[in-house]
Amino acid sequence: MKIHHLNCATQCILGGRLVGGKGGLFHRVPIVSHCLLIETEAGLVLVDTGLGLQDIAQPQQRLSSGFLFLAGPQLIPEETAVYQVEQLGFSRHDVRHIILTHLDLDHAGGIADFPQAKVHLLDAEYLAATQPKTRRDRYRYRPLQWQHEPDWVRYPVQGDRWFGFECIQQLTGLPPEILLVPLLGHTHGHTGVAIQTPTGWLLHAGDAYYFHAEMYPTRPHCPFGLALVQRVGAVDNPTRLHNQERLRQLKQQQAGTVEIICAHDPTELRGRGKEEG
Repeated sequence: MKIHHLNCATQCILGGRLVGGKGGLFHRVPIVSHCLLIETEAGLVLVDTGLGLQDIAQPQQRLSSGFLFLAGPQLIPEETAVYQVEQLGFSRHDVRHIILTHLDLDHAGGIADFPQAKVHLLDAEYLAATQPKTRRDRYRYRPLQWQHEPDWVRYPVQGDRWFGFECIQQLTGLPPEILLVPLLGHTHGHTGVAIQTPTGWLLHAGDAYYFHAEMYPTRPHCPFGLALVQRVGAVDNPTRLHNQERLRQLKQQQAGTVEIICAHDPTELRGRGKEEG
């Protein structure tokens, strides 16, 4: 399988030196939306989608004024997954499957650009998003992004083991080299996505962490502002922190076998080639 690394939404978040090490509190610091496009025998597979064309055309309705102010998304059509898929020489109809780490608005906005694709996610995430109970739920989940009624494929948290983690194998219509690895805490149904490549495993950990140094085996750290964003956004912070620690252990114990990336760290994205495999 060939894997393409895409940035599908640049956000410029408030925080200055508390997030990026310099500038006043109203200085904006860029982060990315690191998505994957995987070429498989079952067609193209997207892992997360960033923002979509409709989000860019109607940001106030689809993204909310709060998100626009706090996150400062750049709203660049050329950064959408559908635009980048077509720039690579494919059609949007070649994207047969989308796997979501979770349904936060900056991860799920692009699913509307691929209405024919099956959308895979944990059942707990689907229920949390479609039955929001709190103000935080209503901020992070935007039903307009899936008003086209996607072909959802939902999975319970059960199955086999993957390096000590629960995992869900045999995803419907997908090759066995792609697994879900639940990493709960950020949301009720947050999951990582593991892809087996010829050189080892690549684990897209979504929002299980935000900053590359959080995965350091000794003295892990994160800028205060990003740590605060993670804490405020977590539905179960003890579980989120526990899964971060498990990821650190995995990175240390399986160095050379498992590589871990997250969704928003620009350093990790810069460290990747545009394609591999």
